[in-house]
Amino acid sequence: MSPKDAIPPEDEFEFAEPSAAAPLSAPMAYEDQARWWLANVYQGDQVPQFTPRAIISGMAIGGIMSISNLYVGLKTGWGLGVTITACIIAFAVFRAMEAIVPAYRRRPFSVLENLTMSSAASAAGYISSAGLVSSIPALYMATGRALTWWEMMLWLGAVAPLGVCMAIPLKRQLINIDQLPFPTGIATAETLRGIHAAGVEAMQKAKALLWTALAGFGVKLWASLGLIGVSLKERFALPQAWCERLDRWTLPDALPLWPGQQGLIDRLTLGFEGSTIMVAAGAIMGIRVGVSLLVGAVIYYGVLAPQLIERGVIPGDGYREIVKWILWPSTAMMVVSGLLAFAMRWRTIGRAFGELVAIFGGGDRHRDPLADVEAPASWFILGVLLSGSACVVLGMWRFQISWWMGIVAVALTFLLSIVAARATGETDITPISAMGKITQLAYGVIAPSNMTTNLMTASITAGAASHSADLLTDLKSGYLLGSNPRRQTLAQFFGVVAGILFCVPIYTIVVKTPTPAADGSQPAAAETNLGTAQLPAPSAKVWAAVAEVLNRGLDGLPPGAIWAMVIGGALGAALTLAEEFLPRPWVRWLPSATGLGIAGVVPASNSISMFLGALIAWLWTKWNAKSAEKYVISGSSGLIAGESLTGVAVILWLEGPHLWEALRAALW
Repeated sequence: MSPKDAIPPEDEFEFAEPSAAAPLSAPMAYEDQARWWLANVYQGDQVPQFTPRAIISGMAIGGIMSISNLYVGLKTGWGLGVTITACIIAFAVFRAMEAIVPAYRRRPFSVLENLTMSSAASAAGYISSAGLVSSIPALYMATGRALTWWEMMLWLGAVAPLGVCMAIPLKRQLINIDQLPFPTGIATAETLRGIHAAGVEAMQKAKALLWTALAGFGVKLWASLGLIGVSLKERFALPQAWCERLDRWTLPDALPLWPGQQGLIDRLTLGFEGSTIMVAAGAIMGIRVGVSLLVGAVIYYGVLAPQLIERGVIPGDGYREIVKWILWPSTAMMVVSGLLAFAMRWRTIGRAFGELVAIFGGGDRHRDPLADVEAPASWFILGVLLSGSACVVLGMWRFQISWWMGIVAVALTFLLSIVAARATGETDITPISAMGKITQLAYGVIAPSNMTTNLMTASITAGAASHSADLLTDLKSGYLLGSNPRRQTLAQFFGVVAGILFCVPIYTIVVKTPTPAADGSQPAAAETNLGTAQLPAPSAKVWAAVAEVLNRGLDGLPPGAIWAMVIGGALGAALTLAEEFLPRPWVRWLPSATGLGIAGVVPASNSISMFLGALIAWLWTKWNAKSAEKYVISGSSGLIAGESLTGVAVILWLEGPHLWEALRAALW
């Protein structure tokens, strides 16, 4: 598992795949190295790459995975690794089609087509990181402002391409010249080489993903029997006795730690999640974060919450009441840890800003031998002008952000995208949340007491940084496999479109936020899933919490929260410093500040289940490392995808009678 998985950045996470060894970099001048690459590695003009089937399959697979990423992101704050899972799925699908379609046998799905497919799929799969699991739900939590479907589509359609365009000038410096490793990019390239050279293992992984996806489907269907029975009774007059029987057979949302302790779940959420999503997520994230989640859950919900309820500091039982207090120390821990870890990478930051000199005139003046295959500078200039202008105009029109503040946000986004891209290249950690928090803190000074400006300017920075780093990771894979980077960049734009078209409609249905009236006014109240135990949206809570503190000051906090924030922040700083300066063998025994922090903004049952998954994966690795390496990622991804997609399907079924009316009202 790569560092990107093992120590996720603050409150937004992306599960990637195991990294591989760094590529051999010949010690030669850049021009000689570029010519050698063209002569010995590049095959973008000889091997099919940017084909309709690669783009369409990438948009379809990525779009489906974007729904899964959205659902899981709103439940846990984590995101799923998209690229390698998509490569395995596409390989298995096209290999199966080759057996039945003669034309596919004559022209097999090439390794570069699969790479192009994965570029489109990753852009679609990560569209939720452009705001759908953070700034947009945080805006509703903090201000009550619910965006319409077309507002979200326009906003994401401006922010995500901005990040793609900002990656274009960075590719030459970070990948061609500096030869940064981008571990997930290397892992993707190695996986593609492996499955296209020897398909047996790829098919084994694909079968594991399929069977576990079916298992996830079965678990979610089991957990939804009661709701489905009520729906069947309303629509088809199902007998009441049948409904009662289905309800008795339904898998509970949470299971007690031991028999007879249902009260612990109802009052303190101490139990196991009635779901495989959390177990599978824990298997991917690793034992260190899993143990940290368990420790955090015990401290927050098993020790602090009962004491605070007894003393009247928390006015009532249940997750919603407890999390209103617990989120403050846990948020402080994550924010301080994330920003301190970011600041301690000052050498990386310095080198990142040094890219500006190389990009704008300070680099080599000779003609780049790769100029004919690289995405041209004109794409960067035109793309940033169009996407940046769209961000500024939409900010003025829909969020009342001053034009000059919008321009500052776009300029700041470019600088921070450089930092995020280099951090990803060197460490495989994309500090998405840290980028957003820097912008939030900056606009806390520039535009105090304006939470909308605070959140939506930070949305530009975080969303663009995410897509910039994602494209560069894909381009690293392409550099190793000899692909055409122009075509990969174009595939990324197609993926962004697919992610938006798939994700936004599902978001409007899943979160159940109110639909604004035609004049833009917001309903006074509405039933929403956001912030509940079913859909806790931990990333959005952290964003909203930071915006509220910067808006109201410390007087608006619950009793005792200030000291709790001080303690949480100090603990986050101490763990980050210890992780930086202690000997490497000791670090694995330290709790993860991220894991401890996230445990405070999700129900304890989530954390306990994720620990269980991490423990199972760790024991499996100790028992048979080769088998675990083959099946943990693919099997866990299948469980998550199967259950999360089924969860969305159940919601669509339950909302079916009202869906058309809601869509009609939104459209007209």
